[in-house]
Amino acid sequence: MAVQNDAYPITYTVDTPETLSRWLWLVKWLLAIPHFIIVGLLGYIGLITLFISWVVILVTGKRPRGLFNFHLGIMRWSMRVNGYVTHIAEGYPRFTMDEEPEYPIRMTAEYEESANRLTTFFRYLLSIPHFLVLWILSWIAGIAWLIHIIVVIVTGKPHSEIFNFLVGVNRWQARANGYFWLLTDRYPPFSLD
Repeated sequence: MAVQNDAYPITYTVDTPETLSRWLWLVKWLLAIPHFIIVGLLGYIGLITLFISWVVILVTGKRPRGLFNFHLGIMRWSMRVNGYVTHIAEGYPRFTMDEEPEYPIRMTAEYEESANRLTTFFRYLLSIPHFLVLWILSWIAGIAWLIHIIVVIVTGKPHSEIFNFLVGVNRWQARANGYFWLLTDRYPPFSLD
């Protein structure tokens, strides 16, 4: 997928399924335990490398490509597992940090070598408004998810408006996390689109 120059450099897209399993959502969290363990361990390593990336950017003004790819890989894997467990996607995610163009959940980020030292220094403070809004949205999304599951149990199909809302919350989360993880200097929009 090509990203336009005026588009936000982090994208999160989900293919809307025609049908969803009526009962698989009950055990998806169990099936995802190996993913939770590995992604959790990678997340701890990622926090250490995030600090390293932060220091490198502050000193050199350049974003280290290897750490960018590592952090993007953790986020991709995490977002696929999250989408699988929350019943946005059916297929069991592969154990990989690589881009998976055939998987119904995709996340990409454009690499820019130069980085803004000032916004990098204050990145964690600048991220607070997004995480506050996302905290509120996560509660709303939890209620929407319950309604979505009821609709799926009854009809076997996702409810388009609820599904799009849940995907939108995940998209916002992907952008805010990408900004926090120093993947871009562009401040994320306060938007589900």
